[in-house]
Amino acid sequence: MAELCRKNALPSVGCVIMASGLARRFGSNKLLADFGGRPLLFRALEVTATPALAARVVVTRSAKVKALCDAQAVPCLLHSLPGRNDTVRLGLEALLEQCPNLAGCIFLPGDQPLLQRETLEALITAFAQTQKETERAIFRLGARAADGPDTVVGSPVLFGCGYFPALRTLPEGKGGSVVLKAHPEQVQIVYAQRREELLDADTPEVLEELSAIAAQWCVT
Repeated sequence: MAELCRKNALPSVGCVIMASGLARRFGSNKLLADFGGRPLLFRALEVTATPALAARVVVTRSAKVKALCDAQAVPCLLHSLPGRNDTVRLGLEALLEQCPNLAGCIFLPGDQPLLQRETLEALITAFAQTQKETERAIFRLGARAADGPDTVVGSPVLFGCGYFPALRTLPEGKGGSVVLKAHPEQVQIVYAQRREELLDADTPEVLEELSAIAAQWCVT
């Protein structure tokens, strides 16, 4: 689990890669499913391999995911607790052990393969440049709706350190959305270049669609 806490000019931001889902709709561990010739989780590992992050950790219930992360020298926490709140708490606490002075933490689902590293870095840059106090800032990824001016919001979400106590004591089975709903006035949107970056792979059919989009992006 040991990893150096990187230091750079931006406020220290960590990232919890959420890989503890049961994938009931998918039918198997989707993070190990093929995406472009490699396990789907590799995309999250690639996106978070940026010096803009002070530290990262994968949190999972899967021994196979843990082995994959170990082979890539990516910190990974294996657990058997049931709730989404457990994943959030364990990941945040693991990061704080490495970097006690974290200014913020990103929570990134492991099944969002079209997210680009530049988009993640833009989230961190926006957090660093906020005119509000960073400890009370919340940034989440958004995109313009395809059929109008409305905004579609999703993950990842970056919480300032002022919300760490609440994130460590979430209600049973709940995630960071509890904090988002409690502080809507603090939430700011960072827009992705492409709305497809917000899509996650809930089913094998959706994963196939996302794979086709990724292949098109490589060509264009």
